[in-house]
Amino acid sequence: MKYHQINRDLFIKNRAKFTAQMKPNSVAIFNSNDIYPVSADSSLPFAQHRDIFYLSGVDQEESILLLFPDAPYDHLKQILFLKETNEHIAVWEGEKLTKERAFEVSGIKSVIWLQDFHKTLKEIMAYSDTMYINTNEHYRASIETETREARFVKWWKETYPAHKVEKSNPILQRLRSIKESEELELIQKACDITEKGFRRILQFVKPNVMEYEIEAEFAHEFLRNRSQGFAYTPIIASGNNANVLHYIENNQQCKAGELILLDVGAEYANYSSDMSRTIPVSGRFTDRQKAVYNAVLRVKNEANKMLIPGNNWKQYHVEVGKFMTSELIGLGLLDKADVQNENPEWPAYKKYFMHGTSHHMGLDTHDYGLLHEPMKANMVFTIEPGIYIPKEGFGIRIEDDVVIQEKGDPFNLMRNIPVEVEEIETIMNS
Repeated sequence: MKYHQINRDLFIKNRAKFTAQMKPNSVAIFNSNDIYPVSADSSLPFAQHRDIFYLSGVDQEESILLLFPDAPYDHLKQILFLKETNEHIAVWEGEKLTKERAFEVSGIKSVIWLQDFHKTLKEIMAYSDTMYINTNEHYRASIETETREARFVKWWKETYPAHKVEKSNPILQRLRSIKESEELELIQKACDITEKGFRRILQFVKPNVMEYEIEAEFAHEFLRNRSQGFAYTPIIASGNNANVLHYIENNQQCKAGELILLDVGAEYANYSSDMSRTIPVSGRFTDRQKAVYNAVLRVKNEANKMLIPGNNWKQYHVEVGKFMTSELIGLGLLDKADVQNENPEWPAYKKYFMHGTSHHMGLDTHDYGLLHEPMKANMVFTIEPGIYIPKEGFGIRIEDDVVIQEKGDPFNLMRNIPVEVEEIETIMNS
């Protein structure tokens, strides 16, 4: 991996938090992701399943983590199963984790080669009553490919039908949503790399540049700072492309007078950043573009004040909608009649701001977190209001990543990334 090794104490703490919530005499198993084929003998780059990484720090394919806190023998309480490396693998694929190296990364002493997994599991199942299976229950999840985790769950249920079943996901949703200090440092690192990329393109963008050239500038800066690359597929949307919320083609020319909506974030050590900025191709905003931009910025600043412990995510969005409605009236995009006659299920402001304002962020860009539960300190949220005006040929979104504090306003992890009109214009014209 490109990133510096993470202190294993983080993963030791994470496992302790998880096992403390397991039922007596129960086992939990977590599988790594598959390496997905493309065609012939090619495959997609490996990306580790975030749950096994969160609990072990292992960033390698064909790995399994087993937790059995009530095991009768110490060597069965926490086990890493890894594919045994050899000289052939070392030559063709490079270094894989040895048992000693796995302990350094994870803090787990019991490391068993994967070929002995079924034999070991059979012994453990004889001692235990309950299995925690790890299903993906994220509210945005849409899965059409059978995962390694899903294959394991299917096999385990057929092989051990008499055991009780519990779910790991509700525990992980709560644990992963509240970040440890080490995690906040890693997310800050990802945000700092994103800042470097953004400052680079502010001095690169000019009329007639291609969207993919801007994407390439970000990629260059991310990789040279130990990032694996983009935390998610980047959006480089010039002109009316910005009004397609998930525009990812990035293949058009940026023309003089247009705006470019950038929704880009670097990852670092599997942790995400998520930034949106909107900049003028020619280095200066028009008066109308500036008016809309500052309206979005004011909504972002008001939303920021509401990300405090105890607040409810759904009501928060209702309140943000009120601020946005006021700004849209001020811009002449809505009038009072539009608001009076609005459908409560789809308020008038949704014509110009149709997505949510905030989501959890961390190991996943849309990270774990139960949205019906109150906000808590050390949760990381995005704030990303936008106004999209197809008739005027532009859309504007501004997004920062913030950490909820025990008291006061959240801490902005992107506080050093230029966001004011004047600062953006000054850098672009320097």
